[in-house]
Amino acid sequence: MFRRLCAAALVALTVAAAGCGGGVFGKQYEYEEDLTLGLDGSGTLTVNASYPALAALRGLPVPTDSNGRITRDQIRAMFTTPVTDVTRVSREWRRKGRRFVQVRIAFNDIRRLHEAAPFSWSRYSLTQENGKHVYTQRVGASAMTPGSLQNYGWDGREIVAFRLHLPSKIIFHNARDLETNQPRSYDRGNIIAWEQHLADRLEGDPVDIRVEMESRSILHRTLWLFFGAFTAAVLVLVLLIWWTMRRGRDDNSKSLSPNS
Repeated sequence: MFRRLCAAALVALTVAAAGCGGGVFGKQYEYEEDLTLGLDGSGTLTVNASYPALAALRGLPVPTDSNGRITRDQIRAMFTTPVTDVTRVSREWRRKGRRFVQVRIAFNDIRRLHEAAPFSWSRYSLTQENGKHVYTQRVGASAMTPGSLQNYGWDGREIVAFRLHLPSKIIFHNARDLETNQPRSYDRGNIIAWEQHLADRLEGDPVDIRVEMESRSILHRTLWLFFGAFTAAVLVLVLLIWWTMRRGRDDNSKSLSPNS
């Protein structure tokens, strides 16, 4: 019965997401790079993409039809390089007749990530300037092949995204809303995305990313706050014990005095 209820709930959520254009689970991207970055330059990068997007944007030898076969080990090999380590390749899923896959990689230095072929279209920088950390990324030309839109059933309005999960408070960023061109607000957890229509990404229109953030991580600040609160609590406890013991001594002195 529990499994049936879970299956029914999953079906309902899927139908709701389809009816809302993906509103339940957020925007649907044809290609997404989801970067989690540390202040030391290490981090993880998760790619969620359709096979046609991997082929057209990055020139990877993946099947673009609905029946072509490819193994997860083959995909793993495409993303494994001297500067990247693949930690997960998901099972594929389908949307609008196209197959999608998720690849998660770990790296030690964001400044060298362009040495990995799947990410060579970007140049990354992480520097410390005037007491803050500055991250920049410029996404350049794609590996577009002529007629890509028509070959894969795209209309060009599909969205490509570059999402950042940052370790400290954001001071400045240049992300703008794709539709209104107004500055974007970042989500809780210091998450912010730069979006571009697929047609523009195929043409290689650059994406310039710049973020300025504090040079002290949120975790570091949280640990210091916790330490401060813990220290204050210990001091209060010590004072209470001292006050109680002193009051006890004063009461004993009064009870033993000749005038009592």
